[in-house]
Amino acid sequence: MSIDKTSAAPEDHVVENPEAAKAAVTVVDPRLLVREQGLAGYVTEFKRKMKSGDLGSIPVVIGLAIIWLIFTSLNSNFLTAGNLSDMSVAMVGTGMIAVGIVFVLLLGEIDLSVGSVSGVAGASFAVLNVTNGMNEWLAFLLAIVTGTVAGALHGFFFAKIGVPAFAVTLAGLLFWNGFMLQILGDNGTINLDPDGVVAQLTSYYFSDVAAAYGLAAVVTAGFFLSSFLGNRRREAAGVPSRPLSETIVRTVLLAIVAFTVAIVFNQYKGLPLAVVIFIVVLLVTDFVLRRTAYGRKVFALGGSVEASRRAGINVEMVRISVFAISGTFAAVGGLFIASKIAAANQGAGGGDLLMNAIAAAVIGGTSLFGGRGRTWNALLGVLVIVSIQYGLALEGIASPVQYMITGGVLLATVVIDAVTRKTQKTAGRA
Repeated sequence: MSIDKTSAAPEDHVVENPEAAKAAVTVVDPRLLVREQGLAGYVTEFKRKMKSGDLGSIPVVIGLAIIWLIFTSLNSNFLTAGNLSDMSVAMVGTGMIAVGIVFVLLLGEIDLSVGSVSGVAGASFAVLNVTNGMNEWLAFLLAIVTGTVAGALHGFFFAKIGVPAFAVTLAGLLFWNGFMLQILGDNGTINLDPDGVVAQLTSYYFSDVAAAYGLAAVVTAGFFLSSFLGNRRREAAGVPSRPLSETIVRTVLLAIVAFTVAIVFNQYKGLPLAVVIFIVVLLVTDFVLRRTAYGRKVFALGGSVEASRRAGINVEMVRISVFAISGTFAAVGGLFIASKIAAANQGAGGGDLLMNAIAAAVIGGTSLFGGRGRTWNALLGVLVIVSIQYGLALEGIASPVQYMITGGVLLATVVIDAVTRKTQKTAGRA
């Protein structure tokens, strides 16, 4: 038995096997590595991530860039301000639903009911407001609550009764679709007030150029302050933090992207209200998942249910709340979709909506195996899907081909996810 006096362990710590200790891989916080080695630290950390399969959003960002390059080479109208603005508005409905799917996937579960729930929300609003004359805002809130209740009901059967999430949400898909058809009645279509609250969700634009630039400035400043203050807290706690130079570089890159988007919007109709709401939702949900105790519980359940239960987490309540969140965002997404067509009809929530919402979350980088993902993944994934749809539409390519290409992209993403997970297990990081 020997004592390793050079280690960072307490003086009374005994190392029984010095050779094994020397062979062990030391895990170094990337922030400390970058701070000590500078640019070389970035290169070392990048190589480590590649070897361990920690690819993050790199594959989807590269894929999106390739998609845009291909469609731009085929049709110069693809990257015009008008087309990009239309794409940004069209993606919000599916993107909202995908945000809720991200929460469910973090548990390692699935929600097949979101398409039907979104249709119920749109139909509920139309029946309450248009048919029965209820106040728009009250009808709007009740439509969202309908989604929340539906999701919580699914979560109850899953968490309390023990019905598999796949089965209970599949039943929900059928039930809520039938419920929507029932409340819409024989007519099947209810047109919305084109100047009403829901219709304005996707038709209203902030025409003043200051709006888009102001939002870009606020997002950039908020990112810098959040990063800077976070680093200060880490330094005060005596833990590694990123150098100020890295924070500045990241802020500059974000500013370039944000103000470029603002310029594009201002070249068309202005800043879409739908985009503003979507960005706010992404910021709030990302904060909830990464900065709150509730978010940590969601990730913990995705990692290990048994370990979470032993740690004192109320597994049942977290599961129910996650499905309630999924139902809520399905309802919000359904209202945006109803806004896009200014009507609620029998086809709402059907077609490829469910698959696109799930695909958006997965393509964006959320793991199907649970425990890894961010709500920003919904933005990246839906951008890929909408880009494919609009690019093929500009070329006059039929829907069947769109489905096949989207399916191929989804399969490639899932393969990357599975390989990444296997590589991380090999590296001892799963």
